[in-house]
Amino acid sequence: MRIAIVNDMRAACEALRRVVDSLPDHEVAWTAADGVEAIAMAKRDRPDLILMDLIMPHLDGVQATRQIMGSAPCAILVVTATVSGNISLVYEAMGFGALDAVDTPMLGPAGEVSGAGALVEKIGTIAKIVGASGESRRAARPALAAGPTRLLVVGASTGGPKALSDLLLPLPRDWNAAVVIVQHVDVAFSQGLAKWLGDRTGRAVRVAEHGQSLVAGDVLLAGTNDHLVMSKARTLEYREEPRDVFFRPSVDVFFESVADHWPQTGLALLLTGMGKDGARGLLKLRSRGWHTIAQNEASSVVWSMPKAGIDLGAACEVLAIEQMARVVSQRLGG
Repeated sequence: MRIAIVNDMRAACEALRRVVDSLPDHEVAWTAADGVEAIAMAKRDRPDLILMDLIMPHLDGVQATRQIMGSAPCAILVVTATVSGNISLVYEAMGFGALDAVDTPMLGPAGEVSGAGALVEKIGTIAKIVGASGESRRAARPALAAGPTRLLVVGASTGGPKALSDLLLPLPRDWNAAVVIVQHVDVAFSQGLAKWLGDRTGRAVRVAEHGQSLVAGDVLLAGTNDHLVMSKARTLEYREEPRDVFFRPSVDVFFESVADHWPQTGLALLLTGMGKDGARGLLKLRSRGWHTIAQNEASSVVWSMPKAGIDLGAACEVLAIEQMARVVSQRLGG
């Protein structure tokens, strides 16, 4: 892969350059000292991956990510001095299309680089994603006894955090429906993403627990690097199998398990994201009578996952994210 580096600190740029140079089949495409320069460079020479700092003069990494994904979209990995110390900005950047985040490696006095292991692992994962996608660029509530809880299932990847917040914010607060979300995100960020979504939407968004039953009003997020599935007992479980599915957690695996085991039809959404994960599962849900919706191109950060579902004939409707809440409310509200 051709990898670009965006960072205003010389030592950080050098550490990142040495990490990239150490990796077979990877090279530094260019470097930029701030977000403004990065946007211009990306338009002239779009790399396979950008290592994007967050705190920079002139234009920060969040806004640079937003503008690059709008004008010259490519894979972006946030590389910042402290992910935990900038967690709000990390989720903002992920909302605009960044794939993941990692701490910046350190350059020692003798020129050695420390703390590069996590970055190398993230680059390897993103290389597989880019290749697979074909793209180079609080009190407990009782369960309702009247019948099974209505169910909304959602799959998302690149750009998903912001799309999810735009979807959840206008939904009804008191309804006989549960929401389960599979968002491609590392396990290290799942709890933080749930809190971020809760803060932005005013809802109690929680990470799904193994063995959990669904209750009306739940908004649950897949929270490990194993697959979230619906069991025959209609509880949520985490499973390692199938091991050969690259995306973990997989939208396809979850959607297909719901189609097999949930006792009534519901509503399924496939949102912005790289690759094709979710398309096959969306088709299976549609074949079982579910109403299925794919996000349209104009409102998607990356239109690969929804497009794959549309191309398979898996989507009953294709809508902008702003339109989905109204349709969801009409079909599941009350």
